[in-house]
Amino acid sequence: MKFKGTDTYVATQELQIAVNAAIHLEKPLIVKGEPGTGKTLLAHEIARALDKPIITWHIKSTTTAQQGLYEYDAVSRLRDSQLGAEGVEDISNYIKKGKLWEAFEAEESVILLIDEIDKADIEFPNDLLLELDKMEFYCYELQETIKAKQRPIILITSNNEKELPDAFLRRCLFHYIRFPESETMQRIVDVHYPNIEQELVTNAMKLFYNIRDVRGIKKKPSTSELLDWLRLLLLERIESGQLDDIDLNKDIPPHLGALIKNEQDLDLMEALRKGKRFY
Repeated sequence: MKFKGTDTYVATQELQIAVNAAIHLEKPLIVKGEPGTGKTLLAHEIARALDKPIITWHIKSTTTAQQGLYEYDAVSRLRDSQLGAEGVEDISNYIKKGKLWEAFEAEESVILLIDEIDKADIEFPNDLLLELDKMEFYCYELQETIKAKQRPIILITSNNEKELPDAFLRRCLFHYIRFPESETMQRIVDVHYPNIEQELVTNAMKLFYNIRDVRGIKKKPSTSELLDWLRLLLLERIESGQLDDIDLNKDIPPHLGALIKNEQDLDLMEALRKGKRFY
């Protein structure tokens, strides 16, 4: 069982090694990288390549580790008992299973994606140490230990907004998805737009990397934004020659809003057009 990428996802050799090592060693894989480099998509492509179900746990700033295990709705149980509802004596009716519980009780090994773990409180990763290490947890309300029937393949993504605790990192493997060089980017574009004119891609990528190289840019355009931009160029029937003539010191590329996502960077591009050199 090896991951080699898919027909819609270009995985570098280093990424393939990291994923397969995590599968072989049965350790969670932490994946970091710039937003838009395909961290979340990777989990879905692994699931597709290995023909496995995927369970996704999207982390927010208010998410707690307990929510990934289960939540006990004592308020609903109390209300139902006052109304004389049936089944109130069975506490399991008021246990809401979390994503970890779902992954643990699956009959086959699943892909468990813990997405953007760095959004949560700093203690969140530490609160999951035992569960991810031992693949079990204790439900006090049911007085039962929930153990994984099949060990899930765990992928954890992070945008590096917070540093993860050393104790947590020690139990995981790590891979940083570096921003693709032009050769890898060409392969990514070819996967998504197999019939696109290559001269258009060459000129578009030249502009794209020039924008990323502008000194002081706050939010560099990502892989996903390049793909969106190319789609707009194709929709508007922009010809390769139109892009070849663009000089960032004089011109604004078409559909710049697909690449630039904040006012500061837009002002920077405008200043560049007015003759101030930043790259």
